[in-house]
Amino acid sequence: MTYDTQASREWWAQRWIDVLESFGWVRRLARARNYAREGNVLKIEYQGAKVSALVQGTAPEPYKVSLSLDPFDDEQWQYVIESMAERAIFSAKLLAGEMPQNIEEVFTANGLSLFPLTKFDIHSRCSCPDPANPCKHIGAVYYVLGDRFSEDPFVLFQLRGRTKEQIITALREMRSIKTEGEADLPTVESSTSNQISIDRFWHYDQQLEPSLVVIAPPPSSETVLDILGTVPLKSDTPGNQAIVSAQHVQEYLKSIYAQASQQAVLTAMSTGSREG
Repeated sequence: MTYDTQASREWWAQRWIDVLESFGWVRRLARARNYAREGNVLKIEYQGAKVSALVQGTAPEPYKVSLSLDPFDDEQWQYVIESMAERAIFSAKLLAGEMPQNIEEVFTANGLSLFPLTKFDIHSRCSCPDPANPCKHIGAVYYVLGDRFSEDPFVLFQLRGRTKEQIITALREMRSIKTEGEADLPTVESSTSNQISIDRFWHYDQQLEPSLVVIAPPPSSETVLDILGTVPLKSDTPGNQAIVSAQHVQEYLKSIYAQASQQAVLTAMSTGSREG
């Protein structure tokens, strides 16, 4: 299996690669990258939270590589999944097989880290005679794993102790409990005197109490543009040029979104002073 070097790698897979390269293994990982690119990683299997791989080296027989991260315990996963369920966008994206942009916040809020913090957080072994760790065979598995993360973000969760089925089932159960709880809330019967007039819906003639008006930033940095994803532009330009063009449009729309949000806040803040 070859290593995918294309620029369109998903952000969480690129984050995995960036974390590994930040540990200072520059020369070792450069050789490992070539191994991965040349298809020397012959096989990868997942045994619970452990990864096993066969990597072809200079010897006739491929070397055996094993890799694992420290899994979170049941209580830690319970807190994490509860935090995910509280954010509808997290549940929606994960159930759709996508990784939410700021998923790491859920783990850090519970005193955990989804990605390795140091090189000592990765436990790896290789049957080759090279005493260095990572050797080029282990490093090649690192890179190929990054591509596996792009294909299925739940593989990263599996290394921390929870499978895709376990997470999705737990999220659905918590979302279901929350929905049932909201449905059990008492309803207020409307009277004819409180009927809403559609043509007056946006009109309010009474003065608002100033102390009740609070201007605050949104609880998440994620905007509707992040939720919708890259704009699917129809373009005659090939490959990477079309991707870059779509990214430029996305960045331009984000800048407009930010300016509009800032102007809305400024307008709201100046309304009271003008009237006074």
